[in-house]
Amino acid sequence: MQNKKDKVSLNPIMTLMILIGLAILLSGILALLGIGATNPAEGNWVAVESLLSLRGIKYIFQSTVANFASFTPLSMLIIILIGIGIMDKSGFLKTTFSLITRKCQKKTITFVLALICIISSIGGDLAYVVMIPLSALLFYYGRRNPLHGIVISFAALTCGTGLSIFKTSVDSSLDALTLDAAHILDSSYTLSYLGYFVIMTVAIFVLAAVITYVAEKFSVNDVPKYEFKDEKKEFKLAKRDIRGLIFAGTFGIIYLLIFIYNIIPGLPLSGNLLDYSQKLYIDKLFNPNSFFSQGFVFIVTIWFVILGLFYGLGSRSIKNNNDFCDYLTHSLDGIGRTIILILLSSILINVFKKTNIGTVVTALIGNLISNCKFTGIPLLLMFFFGTAIATILLPNTVNKWTILASTCVPTLMNVGFSPEFIQVIFRFAESMTYGLTPIMAYFVIYLAYMEKYNTSDKPIGIFKILNYQKKYALATGVVLLILLIIWYLVGLPIGINVMPTI
Repeated sequence: MQNKKDKVSLNPIMTLMILIGLAILLSGILALLGIGATNPAEGNWVAVESLLSLRGIKYIFQSTVANFASFTPLSMLIIILIGIGIMDKSGFLKTTFSLITRKCQKKTITFVLALICIISSIGGDLAYVVMIPLSALLFYYGRRNPLHGIVISFAALTCGTGLSIFKTSVDSSLDALTLDAAHILDSSYTLSYLGYFVIMTVAIFVLAAVITYVAEKFSVNDVPKYEFKDEKKEFKLAKRDIRGLIFAGTFGIIYLLIFIYNIIPGLPLSGNLLDYSQKLYIDKLFNPNSFFSQGFVFIVTIWFVILGLFYGLGSRSIKNNNDFCDYLTHSLDGIGRTIILILLSSILINVFKKTNIGTVVTALIGNLISNCKFTGIPLLLMFFFGTAIATILLPNTVNKWTILASTCVPTLMNVGFSPEFIQVIFRFAESMTYGLTPIMAYFVIYLAYMEKYNTSDKPIGIFKILNYQKKYALATGVVLLILLIIWYLVGLPIGINVMPTI
């Protein structure tokens, strides 16, 4: 019986190929049926576009190379792995993580990891290519299953994607869309900069605790066992390790201070990394054309290289320039399979986006919400679950809100919800299902690292690693929904001078 199961288990590469084929086939069927919807944002009719045609096949062949070359996860991963490689090979990560895991309880490590992953959303997509590899190494050097660390970090990153104390470029874009939609009913309405601070702060710590509970109580035995190649040895901190940490810490802090000084405006020779074409500080720092947004990946990589290099010089694990150059490529060894996965993932995302299926479904959900007669909690629930469903087919936050805001914001404002609270509901709802879709661009990083650390003979399939996320998604949805309902019923402020109702 077991042999039969083994025969039908699909390799992730084959699964991605099948999903691409199914997306093409589905687009042909839906287009033949004339499936479409009115886009609330633009008022035009959007139909499912068939790729099951000569024109569609030509598009796939013509766009694949350019799409793969511009696929952000590929370039970000390769660049950041240079920094992670030298930190790992020089011994910096082993020493640091061994010290941390030796001094702290497992639950504490899990909670802090979840909290850091949630808060790291301020760094945008970079968080996925940094936190997933580092979480695997954190668990590895702590003699815990690195697969479990990967699952936890991905759950925290995706379930916390809509939670942020500090506003990012995404939040700025969402605010603009929310304000435009609010002006349909009230042209004088303004959004508060700290309009979500209170509820977001509470949600971040509550979610970190929930993810920790799920990880330690329910998820720990889900993933395959990891077979360590070396025997467990007690970590002993040598003098050279201490010297390496002092070197790395000193030069790493100097680099950070220089960087931080250059994003602070108004000081002598400061603020050099800000985009002064923008008015708000958040836009100067995070707008898509700013130095911070475009160069942050390389900024972090250089910081990692500095930490690894100076630790190596201090501990003498790096003795010459050849060692330094070899260590830079350490994490890039055997990356061929990952590149294949990223290629197929980029094709799947490109194909699905071209079909307009996600756009059509999101538009249908927006129109359904705007035409419903619900008020209060029932309307909140409908909007929450409608957004959660839309996220599976259209993960991009700004694109999704562009479609939903123009109808959902006026609809919910009409029954007393404040625009700020409406946006919070939207962000909480997408957090529930953001990690449950393979068409989310950074899902492939999760997949690639689960494969990398899989020591069993069986491949870890896409649907299996999606299944690992279900418990986290369900717990996230329940907890965030409870928070929303409590805030709404009690009338607690969601931010500074901002209430859930108007």
